[in-house]
Amino acid sequence: MSAAAAAGERGRALLPRRDDLAAMGRHPGPDIVAGLTVAVVALPLALAFGIATGLGAGAGLTSAIVAGIVAAVFGGSHVQVSGPTGAMTVVLVPIVAEHGPGGVLAVGMLAGVILLVLAWSGAARAMRFVPLPVIEGFTIGIAAVIALQQVPSALGVAAEGERPALVALDALTGWLADPAVAAPLIAVLVTAGILVLGGRWPRLPVALGAVAASAVACRVLGLDIARIGALPSPLGAPGLPDIGVGDLSGLLPAALAVAALAALESLLSASVADAMSVGRRHDPDRELAGQGLANIVTPLFGGVPATAAIARTAVNVRAGARSRLAAVTHSVALLVVALGAAQLVAWIPLAALAGVLFATTARMVDVSSVRAMWRAAPADAAVLAVTAAATLALDLVTAVLIGLGVAVVIALRAYARISKVEELPLDTTDHGDEERALLDRHVIAYRFDGPLFFAASHASLIDPAVRGDVRVVIFRLAHLTSLDTTGAALLADTITSLEDRGVTVLLSGLQPAHEHLLDAFGVLDRLRHEHHVFAHTPDAIDHALSHLRRDGVRPRPARAA
Repeated sequence: MSAAAAAGERGRALLPRRDDLAAMGRHPGPDIVAGLTVAVVALPLALAFGIATGLGAGAGLTSAIVAGIVAAVFGGSHVQVSGPTGAMTVVLVPIVAEHGPGGVLAVGMLAGVILLVLAWSGAARAMRFVPLPVIEGFTIGIAAVIALQQVPSALGVAAEGERPALVALDALTGWLADPAVAAPLIAVLVTAGILVLGGRWPRLPVALGAVAASAVACRVLGLDIARIGALPSPLGAPGLPDIGVGDLSGLLPAALAVAALAALESLLSASVADAMSVGRRHDPDRELAGQGLANIVTPLFGGVPATAAIARTAVNVRAGARSRLAAVTHSVALLVVALGAAQLVAWIPLAALAGVLFATTARMVDVSSVRAMWRAAPADAAVLAVTAAATLALDLVTAVLIGLGVAVVIALRAYARISKVEELPLDTTDHGDEERALLDRHVIAYRFDGPLFFAASHASLIDPAVRGDVRVVIFRLAHLTSLDTTGAALLADTITSLEDRGVTVLLSGLQPAHEHLLDAFGVLDRLRHEHHVFAHTPDAIDHALSHLRRDGVRPRPARAA
């Protein structure tokens, strides 16, 4: 098959399949009900996340509508719901501050292209290697950042900046200088209502009810606090962002961060959906392709970059969704709200949306999982803590890389502990007394157990062979599970050092997978030429005995009593 044909076949594998689209018409009733249920949950979140990014509530609602439809049709999951998320908001805030709204839209489109490339290359399957402590720490850090970002809105104070903790502190300082209780009271009541009532009646749209009640209260009581205001039409496409070609290189790091986060959150959400539902599993490459297309199209309508939303996907599954029709219905319902109820939405106070996000952050953290991890595996708890702290202090992609780095170091340390190089007694049961005496006095055998790599290389490998009467050393390598360049270099240096001191080195059980590394250091050819490489240890022992006899080595006579 030619390269062009292979590329075309790979591209066709990422497109929607006839069976996926046909499934949307098999059970429309449950899907429509589930989609309407998700829309009720998604409306306040979309408004809140749009405002949190700095582009306004309309941008968040547009993203939920457009990305929700595109990702549902082209994505790899049948029940996934996409739109603006808290994690993406955390990434977008500094991008808005540095590049403005046009920069955010351009970043979204670039991120979409990157996601398509990742999907075409099959990179989605690398997600399975992200450890749970990194994901949990990442989630905790995001929850903390989102909560800090909502402090100004919750207090009714204007504050801007890129560092959430500093912004929250400035807002608190400003509020203490001129305290007003209306906005904080609304935020507290909405948060408490969602957590208490939502925990008791999880199927009810408590968040939407709390937001609507706060809007009515502000209208009736005439409270002078910040509100959402008029929403732009989601059908009013602003066109391509006004970004020059020279600006793209400056936006590329931000686009990589958005693409990495979109891939991480979408594939994690799809895995959660698989665990909650029975039946077909998601296609990770198609999921990335769907998210990529969604992020290319959404900015054309003024929406912020989007990704799959774990909370909305979970609601969709629990509500009985069976196909992609549920996510499409959710987007259509939000479009109806944006076109027909914009005046009502405009009265929602920002403090109420801050309360929605406070409740969302509280639910993001799986307390039982974190507690179990903290008690059972202190090393994993350390990875979680480092990832959470890095997420709060740095950008999200850097935080994930740091968490992965710490996890890898801890895993290598644990893997290195199972590596052993120990001296073993020779099996001389088939030899006579004189032969056993020769072997026991002049031959040492070492068995390698586990890996021999850079984190488990034993610097004292040759120390046991310092006795002057040792003539032969046997390295038993049958149980050597892995070997890297560092381990091979150490083993080669050890062999050379022993031979320089007149000690004969024999190898037994060398695995074919490790031969090329020792070949690279030039010791294996020499040992083979001297017939010092054996498949089995007994053959090496017999050769050691013949070697001693050839050199005229004799056992010492026993001392007189």
